[in-house]
Amino acid sequence: MERLTGTGRAALVTGARRGIGLGIAKALLKEGYRVLLCGVTKGAAAVRDIAPELDALGDWGYAACDVSEPRERAALLEEAERRFGRLDVLVNNAGVAPEVRLDVLETTVESYERLMRVNTESCFFMCQAGANLMLRMRRQGLEDFFPRIVNISSVSAYTSSTSRGEYCVSKAGISMVTQLFADRLAREGIPVFEVRPGIILTDMTAGVKDKYQRMIQQEGVTPIRRFGSPQDVADQVLAACSGLLDFGTGTVLNADGGFHIRRL
Repeated sequence: MERLTGTGRAALVTGARRGIGLGIAKALLKEGYRVLLCGVTKGAAAVRDIAPELDALGDWGYAACDVSEPRERAALLEEAERRFGRLDVLVNNAGVAPEVRLDVLETTVESYERLMRVNTESCFFMCQAGANLMLRMRRQGLEDFFPRIVNISSVSAYTSSTSRGEYCVSKAGISMVTQLFADRLAREGIPVFEVRPGIILTDMTAGVKDKYQRMIQQEGVTPIRRFGSPQDVADQVLAACSGLLDFGTGTVLNADGGFHIRRL
């Protein structure tokens, strides 16, 4: 299959104001995609303050959106369609960690429900709404249209962390969301992929940086002994968007320094 390029195509990246999502948005812009970033913070200035280089990378916009709210999800997709007239790539990256890490014997209902709503429920319904929009665009005869969906989960989808069990459950849910939509959309020609980041140096991991540094460099928890970067995750997303992996819809792409390798 001829490699797909981003020129003229449009992407939507959730949770893109900083960290992994921002890294993905930058990578897509460099590939020629027009990109709509979204985050809960209002105003594009909030993104420019963090990444002033965006304006030089290409055509981008920003929309404030809490993807855990149905009305805001709908408005976000409407904005993507209004701005670009098409949606070639949907990257579901938005997610949160527990506000307080608690042993699973102490996890609160409030924290569990929050993570399931923001991380898993929003991914499911963004896939649903995004897929329906893509199918409608295809029925309208949009040319050169090869849409795809990429969900960002975590190695926590299969790795137990008993001090943040609700996070692990929410990420495991994203894995099944990916399989379900990959199965259903295969007949429609829309590939769906899951990217599993490992220990990535972002604001989310800053508070436990020293712990992870020791685990990586001294204990060798990952075969590749360094932190991952947002670019490492973005590279996997670009692979999923390339068209070269389409026959492997539902594939999990690991961005984890080899953490997924079972070792003795």
